Amino acid sequence: MISSTLSLLALFAIASAHSDHRQQAIAGPHQSLWYNTIPGDGGTQADSVFSGISTFGRLPYFPCLSSEAEKYDIAFIGEFLNLSIGSLVECSQSQGLPSILAPHTDLVQDSARVVSDKVLAVLISSSRKLGFSGGYNVPLEANPFVSELKVLDCGDIPVTSYDNAWAIRQIEEGHNSLLMRKPFTDADAEGLSRAGKTLPRVITLGGDHTITLPLLRSINKAYGPVTVIHFDSHLDTWKPKVFGGSPSQVAAINHGTYFYHAAMEGLLKNDTNIHAGIRTTLSGPSDYENDGYCGFEIVEAREIDTIGPQQVTGPFEQYADMPAGTDGIIKKIRDRVGTDNPVYLSIDIDTLDPASVAPATGTPETGGWSTRELRTIIRGLDGLNFIGADIVEVAPAYDTNAELSTMAAADVLYEVLTIMVKKGPLSISKGHEL
Repeated sequence: MISSTLSLLALFAIASAHSDHRQQAIAGPHQSLWYNTIPGDGGTQADSVFSGISTFGRLPYFPCLSSEAEKYDIAFIGEFLNLSIGSLVECSQSQGLPSILAPHTDLVQDSARVVSDKVLAVLISSSRKLGFSGGYNVPLEANPFVSELKVLDCGDIPVTSYDNAWAIRQIEEGHNSLLMRKPFTDADAEGLSRAGKTLPRVITLGGDHTITLPLLRSINKAYGPVTVIHFDSHLDTWKPKVFGGSPSQVAAINHGTYFYHAAMEGLLKNDTNIHAGIRTTLSGPSDYENDGYCGFEIVEAREIDTIGPQQVTGPFEQYADMPAGTDGIIKKIRDRVGTDNPVYLSIDIDTLDPASVAPATGTPETGGWSTRELRTIIRGLDGLNFIGADIVEVAPAYDTNAELSTMAAADVLYEVLTIMVKKGPLSISKGHEL
């Protein structure tokens, strides 16, 4: 009888502790711990390599969707929407978020996210570069994890897998809940939003590319039409009847049509949007015509080899006076976007070449850019008014044993976070004039 009572009490204590763990804010690794740091490590915590909460870059975690007690300037949020690429890829893309987190985190299992065994190799081989070396970005001369801005990992938006229309609504409302709050820094300063206020920024780690439509709907409520920089191998502006056949209104929204819907809904700022890395086959020349109608300019992946001050003929002749290589791509993007507009950044992992860099995606296209080239181009966008970003289409089931695709995705996000932190709050005060 006594042993039974003790067993029940122990079980109750375990359950209570587990419940409390799920409801309490969790201090992240970049906050002070009770033990000392490694001597001479520049402030990196002693558990940097092998332990800690599974968040991007070992950022502090807080359940932002269930509580507004913590303010932030930049929030990471995950969601697992997968609508359009087939059941195997849907399942593998739902693993994309924890796998992307892995290269910039450490071995852990927590209430917010459970990292699968599949990711352990990445944790061991890749997490040390930020966990131990500190995270300073040499080319951009900034450390996104040590700054005046407050950056949090806010967990995941709960998304149903049974109703696509409802899932899209969940993403929009969850994102908008995070976006419309007062930031940690310059909370009362004038900013770029419709209401003239400074807002926090949200970086979304996704499933398939359909998520960008509800994210832009959320952003439209805060900013109105915005400029979009879209890294992808595909246009994603196809009319529903061209891509997927549009058997229903729900099916008409998918990973190849979401920008068409965004344009039709007035979410995009006309003639300032641009694709980069395009190399897809088309249904015909009218696809490019429709893309222009949706407000986009196109940078094809092959232009990186032809753009520049050289003897150029044919379709790229107009770019002969531009810088060569990545510098030319950067200039073309910046000229299109301008320096005053609020900019949203959307990155499909299939921008990268699947043969050598990132095979883990649902719709790979050969002839893509290298990780070095894409990271260089993103760093070249430093100073633009990025109000948010996403990275999508990572399917770990198709990755290499070395987890190259998820490591590449994490490193690309590291560049995005760095340029956001370096820019500072998007406010028009306190030395942050735009």
